Amino acid sequence: MLQHKTTVAIVDDHPIIIEGLIKLLHKTSTFEIIGGFTSGQEFISALKLRPVKIVLLDIILPDISGIDICKEIKTIAPDTVVLAFSNHQERSAIMKMLANGANGYILKDAPIDEIVNCINMALNGHIAFSKAISEIISRPLSDGNQSIANLTVREKEILKLIATGLNTNGIAELLFLSKFTVENHRKNLLQKMKAKNVADLMRIATQEGLL
Repeated sequence: MLQHKTTVAIVDDHPIIIEGLIKLLHKTSTFEIIGGFTSGQEFISALKLRPVKIVLLDIILPDISGIDICKEIKTIAPDTVVLAFSNHQERSAIMKMLANGANGYILKDAPIDEIVNCINMALNGHIAFSKAISEIISRPLSDGNQSIANLTVREKEILKLIATGLNTNGIAELLFLSKFTVENHRKNLLQKMKAKNVADLMRIATQEGLL
């Protein structure tokens, strides 16, 4: 009986990156590389013709930002798993990718076993990060200014994650916290900001310059 393979596409404007990834992933028997694409729109056109399970997507592309492409992919094919594959380590870029529906973020210098592990984690419904990205995400945000409404650093961090659209489970997994802890932070945020619900919380936080 033939083993079902997971279809993978690679979107990167450097052909050498695509070639290297294809060679590395071909060493495993579980992936079928359906193509490498050097522009975002080239991949979008292909996606409309053929579904793909996993996309390794660079953030910087010649025609359109990978962050915007991620959102478009999720609109066209919500079940397609998108993993950012980038050299950029800025927290803001990571958060923007997550806000647009990315299932994880991998640095290009990650070893192949990390890449494969991230792919498998994402396929199993988890938010997947390479080791270096996990370390960046787990660092507390610097608190250079006085907190408005006496928010703690962690509460401000969770507030920003709520603004990206992540639910309690997603935030808990991202920050390596329990769901119970995240729920407590959410309740504290509503109470401190005197918000009736999450929509009201976002409105107040925006007015106060917290987002």
